Amino acid sequence: MLFPTITFAVFFLVVYAANWPLMPRLRLWKWFIIAASYVFYGWWDWRFVLLLVAATFVNQALGVQIARARGRAGGRAAKRWLTLSVVANLAALGYFKYVDFFAVNLDHLLGSVGLGAPLPLLRILLPVGISFLVFRVLTYTIDIYRGQLAPASTLDFGVYVAFFPYLLAGPIARARDFLPQLRSPRDPHNVDAGRAFTLILGGLAKKVLIADYLSTHIVNGVFMSPQSFSSWETLWGILAYSVQIYCDFSAYSDIAIGISLLLGFELPENFNAPYTARSIQDFWRRWHITLSSWLRDYLYIPLGGNRKGRGRTYANLIVTFLLAGLWHGAGWTFVFWGGMHGFGLALERARADARHARGLPEPGATAGARALQRLAVFAFVSVAWVFFRADSMGAAFAVLWQLVAGLGSIGSAVTWPIVGLVALGIGIQYVPRGLIERFESGFSRIGWVGQGAVLALALFLIDTLGPQGAAEFLYFKF
Repeated sequence: MLFPTITFAVFFLVVYAANWPLMPRLRLWKWFIIAASYVFYGWWDWRFVLLLVAATFVNQALGVQIARARGRAGGRAAKRWLTLSVVANLAALGYFKYVDFFAVNLDHLLGSVGLGAPLPLLRILLPVGISFLVFRVLTYTIDIYRGQLAPASTLDFGVYVAFFPYLLAGPIARARDFLPQLRSPRDPHNVDAGRAFTLILGGLAKKVLIADYLSTHIVNGVFMSPQSFSSWETLWGILAYSVQIYCDFSAYSDIAIGISLLLGFELPENFNAPYTARSIQDFWRRWHITLSSWLRDYLYIPLGGNRKGRGRTYANLIVTFLLAGLWHGAGWTFVFWGGMHGFGLALERARADARHARGLPEPGATAGARALQRLAVFAFVSVAWVFFRADSMGAAFAVLWQLVAGLGSIGSAVTWPIVGLVALGIGIQYVPRGLIERFESGFSRIGWVGQGAVLALALFLIDTLGPQGAAEFLYFKF
């Protein structure tokens, strides 16, 4: 069930119509929202619902055991329960997502030494959003172990696991942030409708009018058959994909946050103008914020962070982002993409350490220097996206090679709409936040009749200008 479809619109209207009348009867509301979320998730395949049920009961049981064991016998029992939680969740993720990947690579390795025998591929159906699900439930058991969260009721935890707005592609709402919102009924008078509708409409526009158009009109072609495009066209194809993945993924996050607001719940921000970043570190403070902060708090810091010397710090950054790449998908292209960011962050940190040791000031003192920094980071991120998008390492290098091999011809694939949408996708990230907040505030003041008219007009324009049918969000496969 995709957000920008009539099916979801009808589903959400039913949920919204029942949400507020049921809210005062909070226990009944929780059962209703779980049922609705199961319908939403099971729309692809009813078997997926069994994964949600298993994740709820297994992690709830483990969380309770961790809480009971904390403080006893030096915490060793709690640590064993936590280890079981981490292993169980990662084993589920590995089974669904990585079994065939490792089987193929083991087969290649054995074949290279003359021991090859084709290994059976299970071709397991990948549940949508399983990577996000695993990271969410791990925040529950880990935070209980750390003493930052007490076990919730099974019913509350069931809502947290299944809550449909963030179920498929985030944001990765942490248990300690979401569960307290379930303790008492939400107040409909505190709903920020202006912000909610702005996020939903902005997300729909980014997805339907920008991301899907760029995908079908240049990106897919450049990455499927790069030899058919000139260097100029390939360059714009790479730039278009950078804009496509931002507009597509941030659109899902915006719609999810907006829908949650209309139901009375706050979700964390997930994007903050990432292509205005002046360093790779700054980029990861702005891109997929809930993932980068998860990696920092639950992986990088437990590995030692920057507390064990410079060499260990650089190694921790590289390892963290290699695993982040693998989290995104079972393929060497994702590992390479993660490695690029990990090594880039390590080099940035090493350079900053060297400048600090020599007493040199931070770069970027002038407007021109800051512009060059932004351009360099965007170029690096865009090249890395080539590996993220390509089907194989060979296909990625074929796209990059075409930047040189295709010289001498301009081609006809780069049209003014493509140039305009790429510029728009980047330009909207430079709109001052204060201007957006003033628009949201003004939208809230025009009343329900005015809001309805604006929404109807905006949806009509999006439907008219957008392509027929809605494409899946890119991050559904992660």
